[in-house]
Amino acid sequence: MTYFPKLEDIKAAEAIIRKVARVTPLDESIRLSKQYGATILLKREDLHRVRSYKIRGAFNKISFLTQEERSRGVVCASAGNHAQGVAFACHHLGIKGTIYMPSVTSKQKIEQTKMFGGDSVTIVLEGDTYDDSSKAALQYCEEQTKTFVHAFDDEKVIEGQATIGLELLEQFNAPIDYVFVAIGGGGLASGLCAVFSRLSPKTKIIGVEPEGAPSMKTSIEKGENTRLETIDKFIDGAAVQRVGDLTFPICQKYLHEICTVPEGKVCQTILDLYNRDAIVVEPAGALTISALDAYAATIKGKNVVCILSGSNNDITRTAEIKERALLYGKLKHYFIVRFPQRPGALKQFVADILGPEDDITHFEYSKKSSKENAPAIVGIELKSPDDLQPLIQRMKAKNFYGEYLNDKPDLFQYLV
Repeated sequence: MTYFPKLEDIKAAEAIIRKVARVTPLDESIRLSKQYGATILLKREDLHRVRSYKIRGAFNKISFLTQEERSRGVVCASAGNHAQGVAFACHHLGIKGTIYMPSVTSKQKIEQTKMFGGDSVTIVLEGDTYDDSSKAALQYCEEQTKTFVHAFDDEKVIEGQATIGLELLEQFNAPIDYVFVAIGGGGLASGLCAVFSRLSPKTKIIGVEPEGAPSMKTSIEKGENTRLETIDKFIDGAAVQRVGDLTFPICQKYLHEICTVPEGKVCQTILDLYNRDAIVVEPAGALTISALDAYAATIKGKNVVCILSGSNNDITRTAEIKERALLYGKLKHYFIVRFPQRPGALKQFVADILGPEDDITHFEYSKKSSKENAPAIVGIELKSPDDLQPLIQRMKAKNFYGEYLNDKPDLFQYLV
């Protein structure tokens, strides 16, 4: 391990960050505490002015630049939250910044970055993933001799994120048994490991990654920092192909465990937090709560902290979030239905095939042909997962059944 954060450096970062960021609340969730029979505390990093914890590391890093480095300007790459932290720091400190973001970044995050940076920043959209943007940003940075502000693999950034650990220990008077932290590149997890390994070594740090982007879990299992060839980019705030070279050995040694959570489960958590707790989080911000089910027996009776890392969620993603949640919960099902080419076929399907609480939410019918049956792609939302098999049986009995698409991912992606 070439680097491990020093407590004095983390405390120095805390003093710097206090100039622009308040101490975020540590609130008990009554609903989750009852559900799991534990004290579930939410560290509300979503309530920063840039709506994520990334302001900590970005501001700390840029504050330590020399006057010469400041005059040349800075460069960063980010899927959104780090970009906003860097933009805010540049505007606050009067430094010019160039911010590279993936071309698929939501409009909401781009607009927020522009708002916080004002005339101090220039935004460049490059590549399909964070890693693509990072590569382009590093090349530009080298060509222009500017300072690169890494989203996670930087000493001052890690020390800035680590200040969350100091706050937690100051805010909660009893021992903290578990801290659940989302992992993208590992900057926040590394910082927490540094604090708790020294000040509260019995606290177990649980890292949580998206199932479709398990870069840290894969690296720890292989014993070396490993780049994933493909990732699911849906949880953009925690989807990287390769974790940091500084963060990997820290997490490898000090994380108690690391787990992955399906993207669909994260979507259901987002909806539950909004509908039941009036809390808005982005997909990465919902990762830690989504992991609690897997630890339900372990955390019973314990003091548990879940870090809500950010709330930069674009409302235009709501339909996709709901769709993924329904698919994960086995409540949304897609079929190729073969309708007989005769009058009244659709009416019969609705009357005889659908259950009393089933709902057609998607319908694409092909043009008529000379065949006896014409296919349609039909999406049906069920009240309960148990209603699926009776539905399929009725479809087969009346000769409507064609294909079930949910378990055919290639066909599903092509048709739906």
